[in-house]
Amino acid sequence: MASPEPCSTSGPCTRTVAVVGAGAAGALVAIQLCETAARRRVPFELLLIDPAPEAGRGVAYSTLDRRHRLNVVAGRMSCYPDDPGHFVRWLCHHGEPGVRSGDFAERYRYGAYLADTLGRAIMAAQGVVTVRRLRTRATGCHWTTLPGGDPRARLELADGRTVEAHRVVLATGPSRASSAWAPEELRGSDRFITDPWAPGALDAALQDGQKEDVLLVGTGLTSVDIAMTLDRPGRTVHGVSRGGRLPQAHAVDPLPAAACATPLRGLSLAALRAAVRQHIGRVMRTHGDWRPAVDGLRPVTAEIWASMSTAERAEFVEQDGSLWNTHRHRMPPATAEAVGRMRRARRMRTYQGRLASASARPDGSLTVSLTTGDGPRTLPVGWVVDCTGPGLRLSDTADPLWRSLLDQGAALPGPLSMGVATDHGRLRGADGGTTRPLWTLGAPRRGELWETTAIPEIRAQAATIAEAVLGPWTAPAPPATGGGTARRRTRRPTDTSGLPLSTHAAAATAYRLGVDRLLKVRTGAAQALRRSVALDPGFALGHAALALIGHECGADVDVPRALADARRAVRERADAHERSFVDVVSRRVLHPPADGDAALLRHLADYPGDALALAVAVPTIAFSGLRDLDGTTALRVVERTAPAHGEGWFHTSLLAFMRQEQGRYDEAGVLAERALAAEPASGHAMHALAHAHYESGDHRTGRVRLERWLAHQGRGGTHRAHFSWHAALHDLALEDTAAVRRRWAEQLSPGKVYGVRALVDSGSLLWRARLAGAWQGPFPIGDVLDTAPADVLERPATAFVALHSAIALTAADDLPGLRRLRVHALRADEVQRSVIAPLCAAFEDILEERWADAARGLERLLPRLPGVGGSAAQREIVEEALLYALVSAGRCEAARDRLAERLDRRSSPHDRRRLTALSS
Repeated sequence: MASPEPCSTSGPCTRTVAVVGAGAAGALVAIQLCETAARRRVPFELLLIDPAPEAGRGVAYSTLDRRHRLNVVAGRMSCYPDDPGHFVRWLCHHGEPGVRSGDFAERYRYGAYLADTLGRAIMAAQGVVTVRRLRTRATGCHWTTLPGGDPRARLELADGRTVEAHRVVLATGPSRASSAWAPEELRGSDRFITDPWAPGALDAALQDGQKEDVLLVGTGLTSVDIAMTLDRPGRTVHGVSRGGRLPQAHAVDPLPAAACATPLRGLSLAALRAAVRQHIGRVMRTHGDWRPAVDGLRPVTAEIWASMSTAERAEFVEQDGSLWNTHRHRMPPATAEAVGRMRRARRMRTYQGRLASASARPDGSLTVSLTTGDGPRTLPVGWVVDCTGPGLRLSDTADPLWRSLLDQGAALPGPLSMGVATDHGRLRGADGGTTRPLWTLGAPRRGELWETTAIPEIRAQAATIAEAVLGPWTAPAPPATGGGTARRRTRRPTDTSGLPLSTHAAAATAYRLGVDRLLKVRTGAAQALRRSVALDPGFALGHAALALIGHECGADVDVPRALADARRAVRERADAHERSFVDVVSRRVLHPPADGDAALLRHLADYPGDALALAVAVPTIAFSGLRDLDGTTALRVVERTAPAHGEGWFHTSLLAFMRQEQGRYDEAGVLAERALAAEPASGHAMHALAHAHYESGDHRTGRVRLERWLAHQGRGGTHRAHFSWHAALHDLALEDTAAVRRRWAEQLSPGKVYGVRALVDSGSLLWRARLAGAWQGPFPIGDVLDTAPADVLERPATAFVALHSAIALTAADDLPGLRRLRVHALRADEVQRSVIAPLCAAFEDILEERWADAARGLERLLPRLPGVGGSAAQREIVEEALLYALVSAGRCEAARDRLAERLDRRSSPHDRRRLTALSS
């Protein structure tokens, strides 16, 4: 198929994509189209055609009743297949900070989420995608073929206009069910509500004082929601359906899905029933609950359905469909509890049967007759509400748009006449081919997929459709090096290390600035990196660097989102170096520490000149580094990469830090001063010098040098609080308590330090000061905890942050918080399990004054602490806690031995006085 003329970013765009329907499916497609186009810089015009006042809500998520909740947990409702936590994070940032992935959110909130995410995608694609919102219905679609062979759609709109498009996506949602089942006398009554979701449809039944009973025809999820809305004292809500079953409830504490051990595809329907029953029985015996068994069938449902014959599908729908739906599409626990209360109070009653007849009463209400398994039943009701749900047979639809496509042969009915026939979402015409660029998703594909109406399925289909729609229009990626002889040569911009970047010059400039600030440990890195990806949303390294500093440096970054963007972008436009770096970041964020370290070592072996990767590898101040127990791996990396960096200030700064880790303090000081002479703002060099002064016991000189640097070259440093913390260590060693209090007030108190840095620096200093007897009066650790998000305190991503969370919680005497952190650590990576969890247990012993147990636990942990990362000076706080526990347990001789050993390494007036006191 020939493509239209390509668009120019500086001129009008001749390519148009129409998305018909702006509910959930339409919003998900539009999000994917905008974001994919922005990454690939593919300009086009997007037409969103839907009469609703707000895009994203559709029928399902427009309800204002707060009792109506999603029937899928929030953790499975993200817009993005590759970022499952996106909706949960959105809720946390929009008024529900305590929400968890297993919660069932309000449906109206989900509509707001879809609308907001779509709005953000449109804004991010400005300059690439032009969006027009047409608040009307599409009533017809006709195709013509231009002389070049390019199909063009003409969409007829309900307001009389027509628009043309090169690509059309039909995101119309479920088709409305026919009310042909209703007795003729009922269909003509104004007491028959055919669409309970239509604006104002239930107003009469909800009027004050209105208590007439109501009959709901259908007992599925729609019926449950409407029953809760209509519920009131004195009213009974009746429900009738062929099966008479209400949906089952989700478990309050759900178990993981259990996959079926028996292959199910290709079995006859009878054999399939038997295999599924056996699967459910096995899971019941193992877990005591059938739900994991049903959930375990979800990944293979479409395959099983596809393997059935037409006759078997029809038999399944007729005989098993109701039972499947009530167990597969379940109620949230809170909804089930509300329904249970209504049934116990007899305000809700259900019947297995059908509505046989209806007649009007003198007061305008209705008398309905039901045919049930228990015999005929007559009920006086005020209203009858059609809750039978969407229609299955699209071929019976009265929708004029689908009717026009079916009538002209542009669409074919799907299996069992449910939905339409497609090839991966692209509609098949009467000739069986897919010659028209016309796609659909969600409910219209039910005949082919059976399960296709939930967000997890629709979002995956949306991503596939966006790729199919934009794929032929995607411009070829720029060459990795200079172009061939037949093209004008192009040179890619480079990063600070001279490595080529797959982006344009403006984004590369912003990226270099961000990396430069990271290497100098200066503020503004996150802002510069954000600008790089705003200028080029398809710039993988920009997204990866943002994910990295959010994960390891506590920057205000949506880490999963940035990482997902990096992984999408790197698949579309990247060279080997960029793919390797994104893999490094992915493994450090998503995998155990050993995987991340191995990937980083491989990357540096291939690209030893990559300064940002080298900064990540060395545990100095910005990143947690390689997490080996003795630090030798990081040292070998620094020494092995030296030829690629020469004697540059950055590499010299890292070497200085590693030399002080080796105890070669004089050499570390010389190297640090050399780096500072070349780049006075080098935070890494100053950090190495601070450690050298502290570990060699040169406290007065170290304090003066730090204060001078902070007042001048370090003014724009991103970790000023950490350098102040170093100065405060000198204050404590010199027993200058007035300096400690002053430094706290001026440089380390909350309001001057936030988030992770408040835990790592401010919180740890407070506890050191209290253990040293250097803090009198009110103890402001609560202020520190208030600045740290709850997930950082109790669900930290790294062992290094977890260490400082444990310290802060202990300093605050927060025993429950400490226990929650221990539970998290036991479920986290190996370092948190083996170090942080027992550390929390030892700190619990301290809070409960089990001094001997605390001392034994901390003694066992000390050799394993280097695996947490950070510096020896930071980890020393655990030894301070051990000394405190030893003295409190009466083991003064053991405390004296530890202090004497430390004084052999490093002079400290404070340690000397403590040793003297213990010896007297």
